[in-house]
Amino acid sequence: PRPEFIGIAEKGGNIDVLVQALSGVLNSRSLDLLLVVFSNFAVASSFLGVTLGLFDYLADLFGFDDSAVGRLKTALLTFAPPVVGGLLFPNGFLYAIGYAGLAATIWAAIVPALLARASRKRFGSPKFRVWGGKPMIALILVFGVGNALVHILSSFNLLPVYQ
Repeated sequence: PRPEFIGIAEKGGNIDVLVQALSGVLNSRSLDLLLVVFSNFAVASSFLGVTLGLFDYLADLFGFDDSAVGRLKTALLTFAPPVVGGLLFPNGFLYAIGYAGLAATIWAAIVPALLARASRKRFGSPKFRVWGGKPMIALILVFGVGNALVHILSSFNLLPVYQ
């Protein structure tokens, strides 16, 4: 029910509050269990998916090698901030996943579009071309920058919020 979303938003929008609100409406133990299992897997898979990409990105960014020490450095840089943030700010998962998403926007949208544009300028037109050409690169850049901008503005409470 829509009025429940106000209470969810006031409590930080965390998944446990959403699950509790839906559990009160469902009136079914099996659906309750399914909802809890689904939400836990959703959180775990989003955390794992983002951190796997972030792990490789940080290893490349800081030039860590593929040795045990290099991978340990990368793992600490990838996983320590969310763990510390989770311990210091128990309701901070949304903030942590938001900033991980900001990094993902940079490495999955903005950087590839800039690389494609630079490659086309430097090496000319290859025999194989991806559909969309320069307009598609521009669209991806606008999407990436827009996504990053919305996250940053939201972080500073400069965007309207549902209440």
